Amino acid sequence: MAKQLKLETTAPFQGLPELVAQDEGLFAAEGLDIEFVRRGENAPTKVDRSMTDPEMANSFASHGSSAEQGGAAMFNACEWGNYRRVEDSQTDSKQVGRRAIIAFGALMVAPDSDVYTPQQMANKLVGVPYFAGTHYLALLMLEGFLPRDAIKTCLAPNGSRLRFEALMNHEIDATTLTEPYITVAERAGCRMILAAPYHGTEVASEEMDGETYASFNRAVREAVRRINADKTKYLQYFIDYHKSDPAVAALTVADLNPSRLQVVDPAPIPADELNRTYNWMCSWGMLKSVAVTDLVDDQRQLAAHAS
Repeated sequence: MAKQLKLETTAPFQGLPELVAQDEGLFAAEGLDIEFVRRGENAPTKVDRSMTDPEMANSFASHGSSAEQGGAAMFNACEWGNYRRVEDSQTDSKQVGRRAIIAFGALMVAPDSDVYTPQQMANKLVGVPYFAGTHYLALLMLEGFLPRDAIKTCLAPNGSRLRFEALMNHEIDATTLTEPYITVAERAGCRMILAAPYHGTEVASEEMDGETYASFNRAVREAVRRINADKTKYLQYFIDYHKSDPAVAALTVADLNPSRLQVVDPAPIPADELNRTYNWMCSWGMLKSVAVTDLVDDQRQLAAHAS
């Protein structure tokens, strides 16, 4: 009898291997009956220029919103946001490993912007989705060029489509985007100021035992193998997922940059990287009470990846 498992919904830029594993029967082959459940019903949909401190926002507004209420056993999101969600969780959920996809994010400005270099971003208002990956990515990229007090952010919607529209409407000076909206923005004449790939992790409730997570990862590893064998085929997911948007529907796979699609086998979170990320987040005041040793369930992580 298949084991039933509820996961939060995911988009191609952050969960393509999981989507492929579901569509191509790889989870079923491992004895898993996967159901994707909605999340983020209360996620921001508009820019709020007055909200300039992430502490004013909810870390579970999008990712983890269903899992924290007991509606899903696991979700994946950026590693930084998941560190914070572990701290904020009332259900004792923990990280159990890194997800397979390496997401790609870019900081972009509108075609008529006077910004051409990262140094010119000083005191410009950057709309970011607080507690999501490109929020943290923007800070990391910009602090290589600017003092921290010259980096200004405000709350922007979850979902690159809404942030792109806000950028083009001049509601913000710059914003962060993921694919396929990096490509959409470039075609519209927007300029990429900074860009980088970044990791994500899986956060699981106690329902996700090590054996089940190992089965999940076997299916994902096969999806990774298939994606790497034919990136052109699987880039189509980025278009199909957003096909309700005419700007995306007008794209072809040839328009997308395959170098922005990187997938690797899911793996444990390396201790040295865990500590560096933890220390960086503490330096920004984005973690306050959780100990680094409480961020990951090592027992389940090691059991799943060892098997």
